[in-house]
Amino acid sequence: MSDYFALLNEPRRLWLDADALKQTFLTRSAAVHPDKIHSASDAEKAAAAKSFADLNTAFATLAEPKTRLQHLLELELGAKPQDIQQVPPQLAELVAEVITAYKSADAFIAEKARATSPLVQVQLFERGQEWVEELQALQAKLNGLREQLTARLKTLDERWMNAHHAGRRAMLPAIEELFRLFSYFNRWHSQIQERVVQLSF
Repeated sequence: MSDYFALLNEPRRLWLDADALKQTFLTRSAAVHPDKIHSASDAEKAAAAKSFADLNTAFATLAEPKTRLQHLLELELGAKPQDIQQVPPQLAELVAEVITAYKSADAFIAEKARATSPLVQVQLFERGQEWVEELQALQAKLNGLREQLTARLKTLDERWMNAHHAGRRAMLPAIEELFRLFSYFNRWHSQIQERVVQLSF
């Protein structure tokens, strides 16, 4: 298993500064960029292309908290975290709110798709904008909660960096919980955005 932290010369940790990570990625990838090795042999070009692809994958993985935590857990545990579908208790009420919003928005999207009259389509477009505002308000609420999650991540990162091996092992369940919470928020963000796009046309 590749260690993307090592590949980008970063410490194995929960929180990484996005700007510093990007700068490291740009510096390292510039040396193996396909545009810079025209005169190299085919073997050197192939090796550079693989290095460039690996660096891109490493950057994409470490730049996002969910995938960074998943990768860290894979490295520490030697396997991917188990795929658990059960909703964490602290999200139960929020899940109900999200599902209700999805069902109502989906019903409206279906109604809009069936409309053939130009007059009805205009009326539905105006109602659709109200739905867009409602979904964006839900998105703002989720973003606020995600910021709280990020604050927890930074606090846990400080403990992680100050802990010895045994202390870090004891923290893995808390890291796995954060990974799952970020997974929910990422999924919701994507699903809301899909509906906003559908409602905007």
